[in-house]
Amino acid sequence: MSYSLQFLRLVALAAASVACPGMVRADCAEASGPCQIDTGEYHIRVPGVEHGPAVFMLHGAGGSGAGMMGRARVIDALLARGYAVIAPTGGRSFGNGGSSWGFLRQWLGRDETAFLNAVADDAAARFGLDRSRMVLAGFSAGGFMTTYLACETPGLFSAYAPVAGGFWRPQPTECAAPVRLFHTHGWTDRTVPLEGRPLRGGAFVQGDIFAGLELWRDTNGCDSHAPQTLGQTGDFLRRGWPGCAPGSALEFALFPGGHIIPDGWSDMMLDWYEALPRP
Repeated sequence: MSYSLQFLRLVALAAASVACPGMVRADCAEASGPCQIDTGEYHIRVPGVEHGPAVFMLHGAGGSGAGMMGRARVIDALLARGYAVIAPTGGRSFGNGGSSWGFLRQWLGRDETAFLNAVADDAAARFGLDRSRMVLAGFSAGGFMTTYLACETPGLFSAYAPVAGGFWRPQPTECAAPVRLFHTHGWTDRTVPLEGRPLRGGAFVQGDIFAGLELWRDTNGCDSHAPQTLGQTGDFLRRGWPGCAPGSALEFALFPGGHIIPDGWSDMMLDWYEALPRP
């Protein structure tokens, strides 16, 4: 192929990626394949929004970025709001060919914080995304990863939105501050119960979600532990501490279901995020 024809083909592909919501640009190997960086891979879908925001969606244990992208109900709702969706694959092997996340520091392996930061920078450069408007969200093990990264490096993303995942015991005694975090959890979740549970004969213990909320309130310098806002969105019961320390925001949403990303989560979370001051 001549240089001129190749150039015209790339221009046409780039134009199509802007015009067609969800289409991935030609920077990656193929439209449905992953983007590669030195330390791993990620899947991405980009709507036709120039220099737009993005939501990271971290998969659960045994999953993958491709599997997370298959959750059409969640992903399509984010795309419809003008957000690119980025689904990286975790760096720890889990189960039969699946992956998980190294959210506990004692686990050797890939530096997940550095990896996710590199993915954010790479996606911003390749696809023209706004690096300052990226939300890190995750489900189950991805929610654990989101929680720990929010605690250690709250400024790495503009906000954090774990679903069905908090701290493990012993949980950190303090976090960096301030943080903007929206935690969602199911009342009947038995995989990650609100009270936590032991795993592998007690070698690991999931933490108490409400103890984690106490740490977040302390982190954000909330004078009163009583919520500043109480409300309901559909089936979601919500408690909020929106502005304790400058730049902070904290909300908890409880729904009647189990270990799932519930219907309506995408829009509810983005409504919360878009009401925050721009970073």
